[in-house]
Amino acid sequence: MLKGRSALITGSLDGIGFAIAQALARQGCAVMLNGFGDEATIETRLSMLRELGAEAAYHGADLSVPSEIEGMVAAAEDRFGTVDIAVNNAVTRTWGYIDELPVENWNYALAVNLSAPFHLIRLTMPGMKRRKWGRIINLASNYGIAGTRRRADYVSTKHGLVGLTKVAALEGLPYNITANAICPGATLTPNARKLVAQRMREKGLSEEEATIDYLSDRQPSRRFIAPEKVGAFAAFLCSEDASEITGSPLAIDGGWLAFS
Repeated sequence: MLKGRSALITGSLDGIGFAIAQALARQGCAVMLNGFGDEATIETRLSMLRELGAEAAYHGADLSVPSEIEGMVAAAEDRFGTVDIAVNNAVTRTWGYIDELPVENWNYALAVNLSAPFHLIRLTMPGMKRRKWGRIINLASNYGIAGTRRRADYVSTKHGLVGLTKVAALEGLPYNITANAICPGATLTPNARKLVAQRMREKGLSEEEATIDYLSDRQPSRRFIAPEKVGAFAAFLCSEDASEITGSPLAIDGGWLAFS
């Protein structure tokens, strides 16, 4: 159980981020959400966490701005007293060949996908060291281990995030701080639902057929990873049973990397 612990989760109003928030809340962890969303969505998500018996708050920091990340961490510490668990989930990406990728998109991806996790770890790790306990979870991807075409910003930053995880893990060892990179395969996120719907329209397929078509060259299981399973995995990594798991890219991918 995580009663008395608190977590700050970036990009957590939906998808994997919110699934992690729910999994931690079920164990009594206080949670600060972050992400872009309208007021109704934010209030709904907070209510859902509070119904699980957890204290919940929200901060709308723009993760491309370091000073806003500082403000978010300060707000979490003011609200909860501590930030014991830092989860870097927010992400941005652009599809395109390297020579077609807009420079501003590349720079934005570096800021959100890699620099923001660095800043969140930088700002929360001192408190974790003082308390001799902490958990850092970085949402990487199979593309933090493998590569693909037309996704230079995503693949590069996710590889960097895996490297940052390893450094944080080694530096955290004397303080009972673990750091791990979860590497999901194709997950049933809102974006994935849009891609499946697009294939249904373009190819005249049923949802099941479109899902198999989308996953056919990716995930041997031919099933999306449910965000709830990633959430449960993250919650396990926060437990004492996982105290010796650190510094690793951990795949949850329906056999995807078995191809490699």
